[in-house]
Amino acid sequence: MKERKIKIGVPKGSLQEHSLRIFRSAGFSVQVLPKRYILKIDDPEIEGYLLRPQEIPLYIKERKLDAGISGEDWVEETGADVVEVCDLKYAKQRIKKVKWVLAVSGDSDIKKVEDLQGKVVATEVVRIAENYLKRKKVSAKVVFSWGATEVKPPRFADAIIDLVETGTALKAHNLKVLDTVFESSTKLLANKESWNDPFLRSKIDELAILLKGAVESEKTVGVFMHVDDKKLKSVLRVIPQRKKPTVTKIAGTELSDIFFIEDEEEARVLLPKLKRMGCAAIVEIPLNKAVI
Repeated sequence: MKERKIKIGVPKGSLQEHSLRIFRSAGFSVQVLPKRYILKIDDPEIEGYLLRPQEIPLYIKERKLDAGISGEDWVEETGADVVEVCDLKYAKQRIKKVKWVLAVSGDSDIKKVEDLQGKVVATEVVRIAENYLKRKKVSAKVVFSWGATEVKPPRFADAIIDLVETGTALKAHNLKVLDTVFESSTKLLANKESWNDPFLRSKIDELAILLKGAVESEKTVGVFMHVDDKKLKSVLRVIPQRKKPTVTKIAGTELSDIFFIEDEEEARVLLPKLKRMGCAAIVEIPLNKAVI
């Protein structure tokens, strides 16, 4: 009997490096074969392909892929009818959502979306742009941009709808943002038929758990520390209860060990406070996977 495999699409381009790192953090050995778009993954039941994120939702819809990673913006833009398995919330720079924004030249007379009536808007996401303008009841011409969209105003378009993460490119081209058109985060997607197949669904579920754990670990840390038993109750009141700290009595002493998982940014505030309360031997450790 032929061994069954699940076909997975992984985004190439801006999301590639982070996507491969997430797979490796999830416990997979992943190699990109030279001059090919095939991924060598150390799981005989997974067949991986490196593809543009714009294509992945359509290939999933057509069941050329069983599952894949892409942004919800490209699901919306392509109109692909797929299953959104889970939100992975990562982008090129860091874990977060990204935005498609409406922008114009800094010295433009266009001050609000209503001023676009009869104007030209350049963008890579024509469907998203047209739906946005329709909601705003504005009639404007939307033209497809093949890239370098931020250079289009004012000579080649009156306004643009472009993807921003840091906003650096917009500032460099003297553009000002008028509105947020669409917010997007990265999703694990699945084909509907594949999702109803017991074997494939099991593999997709396993992948979702591991990838979400790897993403979660990028923004969380583990914290170990000692605390005098007399101060234990007051220290536990400071640690957010949602973190579910583990307390272990150190035999033959009046000390206890505490371990908990905390958001990295929150740990910066919490750890000095715990030190001032008398906690000792505080150790912050990075996590590989955090299945919480």
